[in-house]
Amino acid sequence: MVRVRFAPSPTGHLHIGGARTAIFNWLFARHNKGKFILRIEDTDRTRSTEEAIKEILEALIWLGIDWDEGPYRQTERIEIYKREAERLVKEGKAYYCYCTPEELQAIREETKKKTGIPKYDGRCRHRTTPREGVKPVIRFKAQNEGETVFKDLIKGEIRYPNNQIDDFIIVRSDGTPTYNFVVVVDDASMNITHVIRGDDHLNNTPKQIQLYQALGYEIPKFAHVPMILGPDRTKLSKRHGATSVLAYREEGFLPEALFNFLVRLGWSYKDQEIFSKEELIKLFSLEGVGKSPAIFNPEKLLWLNHHYIKTYPVDKLANLLKEFLKKEKIVDDVEDIDIKWLQEVVVAFRERSKTLKEMAHSCAFLFKPPEEYDPEGVKKFFKKEIVPYLEELVKELENLEDFSPQNIEKAFRKVLDKFNIKLKAIAQPVRLAITGKTVSPGLHEILYLTGKKESIKRIKRAIEIIKSQKEV
Repeated sequence: MVRVRFAPSPTGHLHIGGARTAIFNWLFARHNKGKFILRIEDTDRTRSTEEAIKEILEALIWLGIDWDEGPYRQTERIEIYKREAERLVKEGKAYYCYCTPEELQAIREETKKKTGIPKYDGRCRHRTTPREGVKPVIRFKAQNEGETVFKDLIKGEIRYPNNQIDDFIIVRSDGTPTYNFVVVVDDASMNITHVIRGDDHLNNTPKQIQLYQALGYEIPKFAHVPMILGPDRTKLSKRHGATSVLAYREEGFLPEALFNFLVRLGWSYKDQEIFSKEELIKLFSLEGVGKSPAIFNPEKLLWLNHHYIKTYPVDKLANLLKEFLKKEKIVDDVEDIDIKWLQEVVVAFRERSKTLKEMAHSCAFLFKPPEEYDPEGVKKFFKKEIVPYLEELVKELENLEDFSPQNIEKAFRKVLDKFNIKLKAIAQPVRLAITGKTVSPGLHEILYLTGKKESIKRIKRAIEIIKSQKEV
């Protein structure tokens, strides 16, 4: 059975690159009816935090990634690592090294001069007696002749000269194990069959393969996914936009959109861009993962999010919008909002909203009248000659018993017919009066959503402003 794992270090947020690795592993497991294991690599006690663990789990859950086993923590498995390290020493495959930091620096400088590679020269390999006053590390006896060769499921055959690998540390002087050692023990003891990870780990793989061999473990299959680059083809960083998964949630992106976007960063199936989770599980394979770095395109993510907003269930979107209205301080008490009315708001605004945050701000005028009007709109549309049209419109709106979009349209039609004018003569002034802006969803819809009393009040206010030629 296929068994894969996602093993983040809880030293910060779950970033885009890590989330994509989790998604690839999850899809591979689900496609092959295997198991997806979550493991927290928290042996770096100085940088690992409970807050980061909580945030990583929250981000995975938000993306819709569930796990079959875990989350395991490396700090709870220290005895296993200790036992395996001691076994390697006992079998003559690892040894205690008593070199001081100053001596190690000198050794590295010396080997760099000789070979061009700064590395440890193995001088403690045959040491039989301890050194007083020095806490030793445990080093692995690496093979230093020939090559370590493995077939990467994405990159093909990789050949790595063993003379580039020194006797690396597997247990530090304070007793804590190092990454390359614990990851091998964990993957073997958890029966991981495929290791799918970023290709920044590629240089670690030869060391890990040697450890698998020394420990007598079965070697898993490796797949190293190319990195994600920014639009300028440099390493993805904050200057390219948010890199944390939950930051995208805060900006009003839907989890389905981010999930779909991250899958397509480096994986493809024909020319298809939009996939449901069910389709992805059915179609995903490592053969579809490209060998070149993926380019992060924020515009494409916005396009995808807009697609999902337009097709998302209205009731779910309304509840999410409610959260953003509160978060953005547009509405103080969102519990007073009629959810059925808010669903109508969603239908009216989602065609022109790329994020939930944008939608919340676009519909803000429904909750409080505009404090100011678009200055260019005022110059262009608040003309004295439209006052009679607006006054007549107010009368027609006041006469409406059923303030529906259809009846609002009829009221407008009566005004147009009476003065023999076209809709554009009053549409923009009314839109400006209601929203403070010159762009909005359909005019009849926004009056209906604003409500009869408030709509009339805002149009009357605009009439007074035009009459007084008040500066706005």
